Amino acid sequence: MLFWILVATLTAAVAAVLILPLLRAGEAPSSPHSHDIEVYRDQLEELKRDQDSGLIRGDDAELARAEVARRLLAAGESDSEATPAAAPRRSVSRLAQAFVLLCLPAVGLCLYLLTGSPGLPAQPLAARLADPNGDINILIAKAENHLAINPNDGAGWDLLAPIYMRNGRVEDAVDAYDRAIRLLGPTPARLGGYAEAMVVQSDGVVTSKAQDALKQALTLDPNDPRSEFYLALGLKQEGKKAEALTAFNRLVATSPADAPWLPLVKQHVAELGGATSAAAPGNPSADDVAAAQSMSAGDRQEMIRGMVGSLESRLKENPDNLEGWARLIRSHVVLDQRDKALAALREGLKTFPADGDGGKQLLALARELGIATDGVTQ
Repeated sequence: MLFWILVATLTAAVAAVLILPLLRAGEAPSSPHSHDIEVYRDQLEELKRDQDSGLIRGDDAELARAEVARRLLAAGESDSEATPAAAPRRSVSRLAQAFVLLCLPAVGLCLYLLTGSPGLPAQPLAARLADPNGDINILIAKAENHLAINPNDGAGWDLLAPIYMRNGRVEDAVDAYDRAIRLLGPTPARLGGYAEAMVVQSDGVVTSKAQDALKQALTLDPNDPRSEFYLALGLKQEGKKAEALTAFNRLVATSPADAPWLPLVKQHVAELGGATSAAAPGNPSADDVAAAQSMSAGDRQEMIRGMVGSLESRLKENPDNLEGWARLIRSHVVLDQRDKALAALREGLKTFPADGDGGKQLLALARELGIATDGVTQ
């Protein structure tokens, strides 16, 4: 009921705002001769009083009265010519007023009944934040409200940063990563995410600030492929082709055979005029690499998915492979398949319990990759 009262009040207010100018426009404008008519009538009255009091003779009074009457008639004729134009204006004004008062509210009500949901219960913001029902925007708003009250909650910024990144809020992601690093300390995942967000923010350019973060990440984890890739890309952008080629080839040699980033790395190697290395056991052959480089982006993505699927099949046959589970989790994250990464983590923990060394390594990797590990061991 309160809703309909508010709607009625707002409708009345809008109608009043629209009608007031129409009411003023509907008023008949005063005739330019109306003042003259009043003056001539007063003169006739004054002549009569002067004649009764003997101040003017009868003949002179008649002559003056005839002259004033003539002028009065002339003014009356001019006024009658201007009067008919006001009638159409008043008619149009009445139609406009009726339209505002009746048609506009009726049309608005019909549209709302057709497209709206008047029977839907109220959903205050507080209630939606309490029960987001899987709405990512509500979850983000809830986290932002929490961080507005608790700006020193590093875990909150750490959780929100990759979510910002996935939703295209790059500047917010840069700020969130920066806060998480300052509050919780640097890790390869945080520094890599921070640098990657800055690269996206600068339209793909690996800036000096991003390079500093990537170098710091490599001091913490010398085998972090993301940091190695972006540093190599930075060398390529600076025109240091030989150094960039060496860095890309080193990444090819140290990456797993089914690493999802390998096709892209080998594409950069080919662009720099180098040959891809096949020294690492299980790496694709030279023919496979050449075929991958000639593929479209969609085909290369499909090939990467095939490699991940092959790794999943091998892990089903032989789940006692800690490195394989770690590769699978990281590969799903690189493909932005975090739900599958979480599922792989759960499967890996069945073989490597969370209280053991292997399980702890998997959980630590998941946390570094920004995967929520709450409840995965239950």
